[in-house]
Amino acid sequence: MILTENEETRATAAEVIRRGGIVAFRTDTFYGLGVDPFNRAALQALRQLKGREEAKPILVLIADIGELDRLISQRTPLFDLVSQRYWPGPLTLVGPARKELPDELTAATGTIGVRLPNNTRVRDLVRACGGALTATSANPSGQPSARNAQEVATYFPTGIDLIMDGGQVIVSEPSTVLDLTGEEPRLIREGAISKLELMKIFTTGV
Repeated sequence: MILTENEETRATAAEVIRRGGIVAFRTDTFYGLGVDPFNRAALQALRQLKGREEAKPILVLIADIGELDRLISQRTPLFDLVSQRYWPGPLTLVGPARKELPDELTAATGTIGVRLPNNTRVRDLVRACGGALTATSANPSGQPSARNAQEVATYFPTGIDLIMDGGQVIVSEPSTVLDLTGEEPRLIREGAISKLELMKIFTTGV
């Protein structure tokens, strides 16, 4: 089912999430697949749908910075510095996961990737769905990320309860992914925020 994204559709999506279903929606970058990140059965269904490798954690979007404490067990001064500088924005930060998070979410890595999106529409959806929502890319593993609702439907003829049509994606790059779990920051993926820009904050602290 494809519905145009609006306030009514967001309410419908929130009900789907509460029932343990899967929704597809336009994030601040590409289209993503959303389930309740604390619902093991929903996470298992999501992994089966994507054919996702078990060793990869699933990205989580948050509606507000306060939601971090439900996901991250310990925030370092560097984590706070980087998040304050670049959030909301296209930067996924990887930190130590809370022990009670499902292994289906963290892939038993002990880490979790979190992003506060720079889009009020997306944050409103995540907030309606409980404040945190998975956003793994809406494509089978190994395929290009979906850029519109019809591409999502083509990739997944079944298995998604609701596809929210938020229009065509216009961004050209995914979010940058930065791992802050170790003693030194580690760039996992360079995207919308460049390595050079991140290096400035590491070296100057501003």
